[in-house]
Amino acid sequence: MKISTRGRYGLRLLIDLAFNTSESHVSLASVAERQRISARYLEQVAVILKRSGFIRSVKGASGGYILAKAPSEILVGDVLRALEGDMSVVDASGSNRPETALQRCVRENVYDRLNQRILSVIDNQTVASVIGLAPDADSLMFYI
Repeated sequence: MKISTRGRYGLRLLIDLAFNTSESHVSLASVAERQRISARYLEQVAVILKRSGFIRSVKGASGGYILAKAPSEILVGDVLRALEGDMSVVDASGSNRPETALQRCVRENVYDRLNQRILSVIDNQTVASVIGLAPDADSLMFYI
């Protein structure tokens, strides 16, 4: 599995909007400039994110984009699925033929385990946790 430019740019857009929450609305041109990515491509990604309910837009001179939800409510996995589709490492077999013992063994011990690990990472990270606005559940606090 490889995350495409669409997925990477979409996540960067949401993170940039989360960082710039002090502004009422953020223009895509300013995000594109800060992130050094194509404004035209970012517009296409923004349409998908808006349709999926992650961002809202306001038209006009003081318009732009803003997160539709709090950063702590936006799961990285949901964003990537909206932009990329299924996050499995291999496509599910569409054939009606039964699996051989070898195919099942490889699927269960490699592909299914990889899928579980990927999902455990992306479905337990929010935009807030990525940018450090939320406590990281994976880090432990040690007291001496």
